[in-house]
Amino acid sequence: MNPHTKEVVWQAGESIRPIAAHEFEQIRQLARRTFGLDLRTGKEDLVSSRLGRLVRDGGFRSFHDYYRHIVEDSTGLALASMIDALTTNHTAFYREPAHFEFLRTEVLPRIAARDGVEIWSAACSTGEEPWTLACVLNDALPGRPVRIWATDISTRALRFAERAFYPDDRCEGIPPAWLGRYFERVKGSEPGWRVCARLRAQAQFRRVNLVERYAWPRQFAIIFCRNVMIYFDHQTQTEVVRNLTDWLEPGGYLFVGHAEGLSRIPHTLEYVRPAVYRKPQEGKCPR
Repeated sequence: MNPHTKEVVWQAGESIRPIAAHEFEQIRQLARRTFGLDLRTGKEDLVSSRLGRLVRDGGFRSFHDYYRHIVEDSTGLALASMIDALTTNHTAFYREPAHFEFLRTEVLPRIAARDGVEIWSAACSTGEEPWTLACVLNDALPGRPVRIWATDISTRALRFAERAFYPDDRCEGIPPAWLGRYFERVKGSEPGWRVCARLRAQAQFRRVNLVERYAWPRQFAIIFCRNVMIYFDHQTQTEVVRNLTDWLEPGGYLFVGHAEGLSRIPHTLEYVRPAVYRKPQEGKCPR
């Protein structure tokens, strides 16, 4: 048992046993195997805190009983709930703005002659990234068909993203011109802003697990996959980058988080600038 793990108490007289070392290892291996999350030693309190409610609500008396329920659940719903609880959905509008400026000034002019533009936001979380991309694309290519494929492993995050409503405190990074052009003011008990119907029609949300096999009808000219690989171990990072490269068209661009440079990961991409890579023109098609 981890001596630093605190017992989780739900109500007076009702408690569950603190997470034991073997229980943490079971959940750690399950998280890595099913969705690539690297729960290193020292994360016992985090796991206990985030999964505690699910253990309590399910009537389980231990984390081992909860683990058995997940692996025996043929519907996959228990695993999805665990994923929602463990994944971090921190993001913001216009996060790492240098990426969006490079996209606007350097990348989009190269493909401006196309009939339309498709972008994959591969770890969209609660939606701030794909909606930022929508604003950039509509500014740079007015009137041009735009399609943004936004994916995440968390069904909870996807529901929030698709709703496209953000309270005032989550809209501080949005340029005022965008608020007037691409958002609708929502008043009431929880005032905020909702992405306008025209932009909402340009985005499609889909659950994708980046560590599993997935398929798209075509390759992408641009893929954003930022601030998710930091949660993977080295082997999983390598597999994810290889799969993303497969779905990047020759000459296409991959944007990763600034804390996720690919210098230690084997890959076939060309370095363009910090956290931006390009697939060589002679790149291979997907396997």
